[in-house]
Amino acid sequence: MHDAEDEPLFVERVAGLDIGKAEVEVTIRVPSDTHPGRRQQETRTFGTTRRQLLDLAGWLRCWGVTKTGMEATDYWKGPFFLLEAEGFDCDLYNAAQVKALPGRPKTDRADSIWLAKIAGRGMISSSFVPPEPVRKLRTHTRYRRHLTQARTAEKQRVEKTAGRRAPETVQHHLRHSRRLRPGHAGRAGRGGA
Repeated sequence: MHDAEDEPLFVERVAGLDIGKAEVEVTIRVPSDTHPGRRQQETRTFGTTRRQLLDLAGWLRCWGVTKTGMEATDYWKGPFFLLEAEGFDCDLYNAAQVKALPGRPKTDRADSIWLAKIAGRGMISSSFVPPEPVRKLRTHTRYRRHLTQARTAEKQRVEKTAGRRAPETVQHHLRHSRRLRPGHAGRAGRGGA
């Protein structure tokens, strides 16, 4: 851990995460033990498996970190949702806004330090990430839409296979089938369960 002189703080104990596919560079910034008004910072690398992200959460907790800031890259969801579930206040920053700030570094390690400074100073407002109940509802809604699209594609395939003059029974089945509708269990036959 080494000391770093800094500007006024928005949050005292903060972490910046630079997230890649296989690893996460994490920098914590906390008040200095030896020099009042200065900051200590340490950077570590963690993997992206659940166990490694839980180790990351434990490390952050042991330093008393309350807020984390990360850039919205392709791989942000795993670390974000896990840290959020572990009780951390997570901020997700739009990549275009982070890149627009002057002084942005080019390496992963320096990027995590930069993200920790952004989170600690409140330099950028975070992107909206819906709460978990809304995320679950969105997942179910998307799945239902997928099922409806698959049902429609299957209907079109049967109609194409049967030709323009499809037998009356095929047309009737397509109009009245409950098995192809999302949310319906369907029936085995006319009189049965």
